[in-house]
Amino acid sequence: MTTLISPQQREALDRWLTHLRALDGAAANTITAYGRDVAGYLAFLAAHRGGAEGTAALTTLAIQDIRAWMAHERGRGLSARSLARALSAVKGFTAWLADRDGADATAILSTRGPKFRRKLPRPLSEDGARAMLDTVGDQSREDWIAARDTAVVTLLYGCGLRISEALGLTGADHPLPDTLRITGKGDKTRLVPVLPAARAAVAHYARLCPYDLSRNAPLFRGARGGPLNPRLIALVMEKTRLQLGLPATATPHALRHSFATHLLSAGGDLRAIQELLGHASLSTTQAYTAVDASRLMEVYEKAHPRA
Repeated sequence: MTTLISPQQREALDRWLTHLRALDGAAANTITAYGRDVAGYLAFLAAHRGGAEGTAALTTLAIQDIRAWMAHERGRGLSARSLARALSAVKGFTAWLADRDGADATAILSTRGPKFRRKLPRPLSEDGARAMLDTVGDQSREDWIAARDTAVVTLLYGCGLRISEALGLTGADHPLPDTLRITGKGDKTRLVPVLPAARAAVAHYARLCPYDLSRNAPLFRGARGGPLNPRLIALVMEKTRLQLGLPATATPHALRHSFATHLLSAGGDLRAIQELLGHASLSTTQAYTAVDASRLMEVYEKAHPRA
């Protein structure tokens, strides 16, 4: 279907993606998703309007054309959340075209996306998070692997790291400094304070690790010495949650959510938590206020049951 896109439109799409990659620092997965979304949109327009067109037509479309595309996407089973993301990509591409060509794309840019309920993060309780850290090392018979798994989950919870960020550490990061410089999504860097417990856990692992932790090699190793597969941390956490009776949502990423939620519960500043997590937008971090409010209501309703 993408063969319906005109060469002019294809060239414009490629240039826009290059712009995002070079100037906005968008992550590779984001670039791929946006390219796929916009290519599908352009192919639909070609079929819908009876043939491929140039880029000028893309900034002068009627609102009915956009709605037809959105109806088509929902009709083929696209969720409201995915369609909202696709519309965001289409708007970004259209705005870039309009700015480049001096066109007025108000009709397209004012299109409202579908409404959907944002999924709230599902953090562990403070007791659940502590139990996970205390028990995850019991799943392995080898001391160094047990220490490794404990060190990784301690970083996820104690520093709010993504699993990819924790496993992206190298031998050059050991021993852990007071503050880690982390490169996250979109190659954005942030400074994360390191708790003594996290530093101690990593140091204990490093003492037991049978492999040479050279500066340019991964800090966390698999059983054969290669880079640690994140799936192994997910699996060991799954075993641990079953042992502890924790919910299925007790995943590696849930520890990052727990880090943020527990900081907020303790009176942490939302803007500071945004910086620690590396969120580009405060609205992303604000999801944790909803979590905190939700937990507060649960406590309230248990203490004051309805008659």
